[in-house]
Amino acid sequence: MSSTAVPLKRRAPVRPARVLLHVFLAGTALAWLAPLLWAVFSALRPYSETSAKGYVSWPDKLSFENFTNAFQQSDMMHYFGNTLIIAVPAVLLTLFLSSCVAFYVSRFDFRLSLALLLVFTAGNLLPQQVIITPLYRLYLLTDLPGITASGKLYDSALGLVLIHVAFQSGFCAFVLSNYMRSLPQELTEAALVDGASVWRLYWQITLPLCKPAMAALATLLSIWIYNDFFWALVLISTGENMPITSALNNLSGQYFTDPNLIAAGALLTAIPTLIVYFVLQRQFVSGLTLGSNKG
Repeated sequence: MSSTAVPLKRRAPVRPARVLLHVFLAGTALAWLAPLLWAVFSALRPYSETSAKGYVSWPDKLSFENFTNAFQQSDMMHYFGNTLIIAVPAVLLTLFLSSCVAFYVSRFDFRLSLALLLVFTAGNLLPQQVIITPLYRLYLLTDLPGITASGKLYDSALGLVLIHVAFQSGFCAFVLSNYMRSLPQELTEAALVDGASVWRLYWQITLPLCKPAMAALATLLSIWIYNDFFWALVLISTGENMPITSALNNLSGQYFTDPNLIAAGALLTAIPTLIVYFVLQRQFVSGLTLGSNKG
């Protein structure tokens, strides 16, 4: 028996362009992670040490004392509860209203369907800072006795919920409408022939098929609304009503501020968003491309 030698495959030469690309990507990743790593390094050091030796110095000891103090001094559990009261209703109401608009625009043919969708998406083109003054006056003048503690939309969780719904519904309606257009039209026609009502067609047939898109949007909305700082700062004046992102200001004193303590508080605040991202990472990434093309 004769054995034939199998020629070894030559390894392709490493191209300098690929090496430069990997070096660039690694450097970019480190540049993005550098502020986070610096915040962790600062939060683990006591202020007395950094004030004496400076931040660019070798630490004598590392501890979680700043995290414990930040959690206790800022009363984080209370403000985490305020954030949930704002974020959960805002996400659910945004998904419900935007899915209704997307269903009507995508599953029924009428002349103004495109114009209606443009009205919803046009709000995203308007800078939020432009409407600060009229919205502030509107919230102060709106009377809602029995609905909010102050009787006004200003300085209430309901006011923040409504503003988030108004600004996020356009994007969600645009994404969901494109997703619903990719669903077979025969499903709608068959249900109508069988005598299904429009509500049943929306709730029991179309909406269950949109679970991937709804999950992706829910992930994105949860992170966006949780991280909001601008509207909470403008529309909330009472410290006890603030969400967690604005409540970090409680760690700043009138005459003295501990940067290490604030860094620890900021890291504690970011933990829920990291949990949401890692648990729903697949939906989060797919949400970046949902609706970009039709099936």
